Amino acid sequence: MTALSIRNAVASDFERIIRINDGEVHHTSPLDVDRLRLIDGWCAYHKVALVDTHVAAFLLAIRSGAPYQNDNFTWFSRRLSDFLYVDRIVVSAAFSGRRIGSTLYDDMFAYARSRGITNIVCEYNIEPPNPGSRAFHDRFGFKELGTQWVAGGTKLVSLQGAKT
Repeated sequence: MTALSIRNAVASDFERIIRINDGEVHHTSPLDVDRLRLIDGWCAYHKVALVDTHVAAFLLAIRSGAPYQNDNFTWFSRRLSDFLYVDRIVVSAAFSGRRIGSTLYDDMFAYARSRGITNIVCEYNIEPPNPGSRAFHDRFGFKELGTQWVAGGTKLVSLQGAKT
């Protein structure tokens, strides 16, 4: 039997986080250790999910007002005064299908509620399509607030929001 737990990410997790991200980079965006350290400094919520002692997934979320230079974060900043922005959630393919992403989202929503944050926001690709992310976010009550082209016009994203 395997045990699932969630804890704050620490610097010694960063190499594993990079490898997990690399496995799903076609759905997210590239991430190296320097960029991860920078984003980690802005994160209000940066946790990993452990299966036994193995980092199986991670979630990076940044609170409104951070100095994050990102097209999607900026889009939300222009429209909402207070939010928690999910920069990325990635579950290692080796651990998919175990509700690890849902467990991380449940924890993040509880974190936001405990701090009076009423809006959780994120985006997922429409082009190229990411139907798995769409279905996942639908289960958490996310609704489309808008769309925009990013990454030099190579990706169309659905900008999503949910109430805590």
